[in-house]
Amino acid sequence: MSDLKIYLDKDINQNLIKTKKIAIIGFGSQGYGQSMNLKDSGCDVVLGLRLGGASDKKAQNYGFKTMTIEDAVKWADIVQILIPDEVQADVYENQIKPNLKSGQYLMFAQGFNIHFKKIVPPSDVNVIMVAPKGPGHTVRSQYTEGKGVPSLIAVAQNPSGDAKEVALSYAFAIGAGRAGIIETTFREETETDLFGEQCVICGGVSALMKAGFEVLTEAGYSPYMAYFEVLHEMKLIVDLVNQGGLADMRYSISNTAEYGDMTRGPKVIGEASKDAMRKILKDIQSGEFAQEFTNEMKSGHKNFDKLREENANHQIETIGQEIRSSFKWGRNENIIDRERN
Repeated sequence: MSDLKIYLDKDINQNLIKTKKIAIIGFGSQGYGQSMNLKDSGCDVVLGLRLGGASDKKAQNYGFKTMTIEDAVKWADIVQILIPDEVQADVYENQIKPNLKSGQYLMFAQGFNIHFKKIVPPSDVNVIMVAPKGPGHTVRSQYTEGKGVPSLIAVAQNPSGDAKEVALSYAFAIGAGRAGIIETTFREETETDLFGEQCVICGGVSALMKAGFEVLTEAGYSPYMAYFEVLHEMKLIVDLVNQGGLADMRYSISNTAEYGDMTRGPKVIGEASKDAMRKILKDIQSGEFAQEFTNEMKSGHKNFDKLREENANHQIETIGQEIRSSFKWGRNENIIDRERN
């Protein structure tokens, strides 16, 4: 294992990013969070959007200058692509690629399209990644609190010779240097990110919570109690893990909980689960998942929409909505306002 190098604000040329014109393509979660932080850090930023659309109006309400994607690319030194993975390749081919110039910096917040060669930039363009390890709304909320979200950087092409320095300076401007920045590769970021999303932090956790909820309610327990025990308390536990690993979590919980954790947890997530994870990882590494996802979105995403509807109608969601709407705890701590960001 190589030594871990974590870059902080003090290690970075903080003024470099202020010499570059930055075009953010998209104003979703990451587009909102990153562009707001860049603006507050004194950077020259425009938004490349569909003029007149909902995102264009939101961006203008925050005081941003907006352009067509084509004009934003022509104007910029750095083009950060923050639109959904499934539309990036088409937007790149039709609106970005024809307007790229030699020496520009093409930037991504996830390696999906570069690693799986859905996008193949010309060799005279720098290709870099700055990937905050958190949603864009958290990138923004942490910044406004004087903190930051840890981020990854990677360089795929470096014809200008300073791609890493530019990536670090950009990461500084969105607040990542306050928390820590780690260098990786497009391949490593993409494959581990997809694996984490599918097997643990999104897919694994949501499936585990739903399964626990179903077991309790099927056994006759109140769905309200089941919700609190398998979903609500998850955040409280994860906060402890985030602070000091499993050790801090186990230090904080009762002896009963700790003993149950270590003796029963492996019975739920054992070799069968690990075998399933290994199969999922192989599908990621081979590109099978990437192709499946691309085909699903290009064919009208009917299965995706069906899954969304089924999950939205699951009892754990309807019970949770009822509880959250009447529960005071955490009421004013929302970091997402769908109308504004």
